[in-house]
Amino acid sequence: MIDDRETGILLICTAVPAEAETIADLHLRARSTYYPDGVPQGDIDWQAAWRGSIERTDAHVLCAVEKGSIVGIASFRTPDGAGADTVKLFQFHVDPGRWRSGIGRALHAACVEQWRADRRRAAVLDVHVDNKRAQAFYAREGWLPDPQTPPAAGDHHLYLRYTVPGETPGE
Repeated sequence: MIDDRETGILLICTAVPAEAETIADLHLRARSTYYPDGVPQGDIDWQAAWRGSIERTDAHVLCAVEKGSIVGIASFRTPDGAGADTVKLFQFHVDPGRWRSGIGRALHAACVEQWRADRRRAAVLDVHVDNKRAQAFYAREGWLPDPQTPPAAGDHHLYLRYTVPGETPGE
């Protein structure tokens, strides 16, 4: 992990496998805020899942680091069945104690920068219908409902699409 205790500057860096436990803890704390009855219990080992995401060669996991602590995370890759110009944002979380401090905007900007470098034109994500705070954040960042993926009956997610702005490098 990058140690920024001296500067106090928010840094965005690529996650390493040794950070999987810290990332999984932040993920669960953030998710627990929008499930009315708490995060659904399941047999998912989130630490192992995050380690797997970090180690994937076709994925990116970015961390926002402030004063030596991970305060935000984003995970994205090309989704199965999608074209090479589309990326899916699978996870995007900011430590609940740090909401509305600019971390999410900085982390989102880093994602967009990487998508442009990777020649992506569009990004997609699904967001839980009860997560109104995240929906408002994504709307402020320019995400719109995805007309190609309307929610199915009983689905608990909204599907959003983002057009990566500007010229794609190398064109």
